[in-house]
Amino acid sequence: MLPLDVLVPVAGLALLDTLSPAVIGVSLYVLLSGSRSVARPLLAYLGTVAAFYLALGCALMLGLGFALDRLGGLLDDTALGWVLTVAGGGALVFSFFMSTGPRPRRPASLRTGAMVALGLGTGVLEGATALPYFGAIALLTAADPSPLVWLPVLAAYNLVMVLPGVLLYLGLRALGERARPRLERWRAKVESGGRGALPWIVGIAGFLLLRQGLWLTGALEGLGATVG
Repeated sequence: MLPLDVLVPVAGLALLDTLSPAVIGVSLYVLLSGSRSVARPLLAYLGTVAAFYLALGCALMLGLGFALDRLGGLLDDTALGWVLTVAGGGALVFSFFMSTGPRPRRPASLRTGAMVALGLGTGVLEGATALPYFGAIALLTAADPSPLVWLPVLAAYNLVMVLPGVLLYLGLRALGERARPRLERWRAKVESGGRGALPWIVGIAGFLLLRQGLWLTGALEGLGATVG
C-alpha cells in the first residue's frame, strides 16, 4: 500500500489531467456529431488514449525502476527530492513563458479505426500535456512499490484521465436534447480557449512536483521548524 504522501499528490495530478483539452474537445465533437451511435466511437477513442498511456506508464515505471536499481544507493530520498524539485521548479517557471499549444484535433471520421488512430495520435502528439502523468510516474518510482501496487494505481489514473468523456456521454444520455445547448457552449469554449489551459496544467503540475520534492529533501520540515 502506498503512503498518503504519495497517493495524494498522484491523485491530484490525475484530477489535473482531466482538464486535457484534447480528450474533452474530441469527446464533445463526437457527442455533438449527430451520429446515431456515439458510444462506440467515443469509447474507442477514450479506450485507446487510456491504453496508450497505461502502456507508456508501465514502460517508464519498469525502465526507471531498472535504472534506479542499477544506480543502487547513489540516489536516496534526498537526491530524488532534489531531482523532483528542479524538474517541478523548471516546469513552473516554463509555464509562464510557454505557448498555448495546438488546437484540439477533430476526428476526420467516426469509424472505429479512425477513432483508434486519433487516440494514438493524441497519445503521441499531445506529449506536453502529459507532464502531470510523468510527474505521477516520478512520484511512484521514488516510492519504489512493487508492480502489484503501482499497476492498479496507473490503471486508475488513466481511467480518471478519460473520465470527463464518459461523464459527458452519460450526461447527454440522461438529459437528451436539453444538454445539447450547454455542450455546444462548452465545445466553443474548448475550441477557442482550451489551448490556454495548457500553461495552467504545466504550472500546477510543476508546483505539485516542486512541493513533493521539497518534502523529500526535508526542506519543508526545516522551514516548518524555523517558523515554529
